[in-house]
Amino acid sequence: MHFFQNTNIDFLGKRKLFYIVSLSVIVIGLAVFFAKGLVIGIDFAGGTEVLVRFQKDVPIEQIRTAMSTAKIDGAEIKTLGSERDILIRTPEQGEGTAVSDNIRQALTTGIPDNTFEVLRIDKVGPKIGKELTTSAIYATIFSLIAILIYLAFRFEFVYAVGSVLALLHDVLVTLGLVAIFGYLFPDLHLELNQGMVAAFLTLIGFSVNDTVVVFDRIRENIKLYKSEDIYHVMNRSLNYTLSRTIITNGTVFITVLILLIFGGEVNRSFAFTFLIGIITGTYSSIYTAGAFVVDIKNFMDKNKKGIIPGKLSVKKA
Repeated sequence: MHFFQNTNIDFLGKRKLFYIVSLSVIVIGLAVFFAKGLVIGIDFAGGTEVLVRFQKDVPIEQIRTAMSTAKIDGAEIKTLGSERDILIRTPEQGEGTAVSDNIRQALTTGIPDNTFEVLRIDKVGPKIGKELTTSAIYATIFSLIAILIYLAFRFEFVYAVGSVLALLHDVLVTLGLVAIFGYLFPDLHLELNQGMVAAFLTLIGFSVNDTVVVFDRIRENIKLYKSEDIYHVMNRSLNYTLSRTIITNGTVFITVLILLIFGGEVNRSFAFTFLIGIITGTYSSIYTAGAFVVDIKNFMDKNKKGIIPGKLSVKKA
């Protein structure tokens, strides 16, 4: 099955406009991220997290009162899918099961007419949370470096630079959009945890695979259309691979969308982040990865001819 056959879209003609759109989303998204931030998951922040299921629906305010009476301050309380499943997170960290035992006792005393069972207890110390944060940053940086080296050997170095810039663009745009959605729609309960980090790393691999397919076609077309410049070869290649890009990425999009809808609270941060990343990665593969390469090569060609942007060409006698 093929869609978008024999298209002749000038993808690169509007690249400056898309640069502005991408830069605007990144700036606004990062501003929201640093100003409002995302909820930091227990994986990185440290603390104790207890998931309980009550026999009957219970108001959040009743649980908050029980926590306050037991002097468990700073607790974050939210429902997970129903009014019976309650997630209680506190930054308190005690020896062994001291904190979770206090939470259990507070619920038993404060809500005596509604029995409950503890479904999950997670506890992360501050040292482990710091190590996980550092590991997540290193994993992202080293994956970009590894991809740069791989693409530099497989293609030209300029293609590797363009691809890594596109990947960095994908990560920043996705992070910004997730921060914006998390701020505008707090009921999504998005949090920066290991699942979200996994989504970013998956996005990097997913996006670079799409870019490599386009670059492979560019390499073939450069040999076939030697009289054409890089601009027209790039546009031709993007049109050739458009059908494959839409079908492949559309299939993954539908799969992740189903995971987001039916995967529950535990998978929500991963699924939502990756869903945004699929859209961003598809847009990047079509509009930015190739555009970066074209502009870098044009800049290099100008320098070879002695043309410095913003100045007149100087010819040697």
